[in-house]
Amino acid sequence: MDEPKDKKPLLPRRVINISGKISYSEGSQSWSVLRFKKELLKEFSQLNEKRSKFSYKMSYYRTIEELEKTIKEIKKQKESSLPILMWLYREE
Repeated sequence: MDEPKDKKPLLPRRVINISGKISYSEGSQSWSVLRFKKELLKEFSQLNEKRSKFSYKMSYYRTIEELEKTIKEIKKQKESSLPILMWLYREE
């Protein structure tokens, strides 16, 4: 769970709790476009820097035990950034 040395994590100032929608991009024929809500962009103002490059790391744990193991690893690291939790839903 080590963070890459060449990447600096973005850190929020407060708790963020946002719900949103995912949409299919006809142009790229994929679900590859993430659109962030205004509240998230306000919290991470760096994301408004159009010439900057950003990346992400996504992890999905199939069991609570796997997630708990990773949380323990994060707690051991003194200067670790915290992950954003994201739930995916299919809407009816």
